[in-house]
Amino acid sequence: MNRYIDKFLSYLEIEKNYSRHTLLNYKLDLEEFLAFLDRTSLEQVDYLTLRRFLAHLRTRELRPRSLARKLSSIRSFFRFLQREGYRKDNPATLLMSPKLDRILPKFLSEGDMVKFIESPEGKTILGKRDRAILETLYSTGIRVSELVGLNTEDVDLIGNIAKVAGKGKKERLVPIGNKAIEAIKSYLDHRKDQSSCLFLNKNGTRLTDRGVRFIFQKYIQKASMTSKVSPHVLRHSFATHLLDRGADLRSIQELLGHVNLSTTQVYTHVSTDRLRKVYDQSHPRA
Repeated sequence: MNRYIDKFLSYLEIEKNYSRHTLLNYKLDLEEFLAFLDRTSLEQVDYLTLRRFLAHLRTRELRPRSLARKLSSIRSFFRFLQREGYRKDNPATLLMSPKLDRILPKFLSEGDMVKFIESPEGKTILGKRDRAILETLYSTGIRVSELVGLNTEDVDLIGNIAKVAGKGKKERLVPIGNKAIEAIKSYLDHRKDQSSCLFLNKNGTRLTDRGVRFIFQKYIQKASMTSKVSPHVLRHSFATHLLDRGADLRSIQELLGHVNLSTTQVYTHVSTDRLRKVYDQSHPRA
C-alpha cells in the first residue's frame, strides 16, 4: 500500500501543485488509514472496510471538519487508484462526510482595523517592517503564506500592483493601496540588507508564517485588542469591508484568489450592517 500512497502524493505534488502543508495532511491521513488496515491488502478493501474505519475515527471524537478532511483524503486516494488502473472499482464512492456547519469568518470593524495597523512604532527598522506587513495584508487581502513568499521584484511600487503565488502555485496580480506602498517604501529605504526577499526577520533571512503570527501577538497586546486577531482575520476584514462599500462578489473572488465563488459567498452572511442599511433605505415599511 505504501507505494500507492507515494504515487498518489507525487501526483498531487506534480500534477495538482498542492502545497507542502496539504500534502502533509494527505500523507498523515493515509498513513493512519494504512495503520488501521494492518495487513489487509489493497484488493481486500471494500465499502464495509471503509465503514469500519469511519467508526474507528468516530471513537476518537474528532471535530466534524477533521473527520470530513480525513474522509476526503480517502475518497481522493481511491479515485486516483481507479483512474490509474490500480483498482477496477472505487469503494469510497458511497462514503458520506458529516454535515458541516458553516463557520462565519471573524473580521474587525474599520475603526479597530486602523487602530491595529497603526500600532507598530515607525522609528525602528522592525517597526517599519511590521507596519508594512500589516498594511500589505489588509490592503491586498493575501494569505500570510503568500505574503512571506513575496520578493522585492514582485511588487510594482509605481504601478501599485503585486504578483502573488497562491494555492497550487497559481499566480495572480493584486492591487496595493497607497498606504501600503508608502509603508513598504519606507521599510525598504531604511533596510541595509539587499536581499531579494521582501520581508526579512531580524537575522536577515526570509520571514516565515510563524514569524508573522508572532508579530501579530505582539501588536494585539499593544493595541489592547479584546478579540483574537490573526492574519486570516485581516483577509476576512479586507473582503467584508469591500463588500460593505459596494464591491461585487466576483471581483472579491478574483482578489482573494478563490477558485469557486461559493467560497467567497460566505462573506455575504457577515455584512449585517450593510444589509440593515439597504433594508432601511429600500423597504417601504422599514
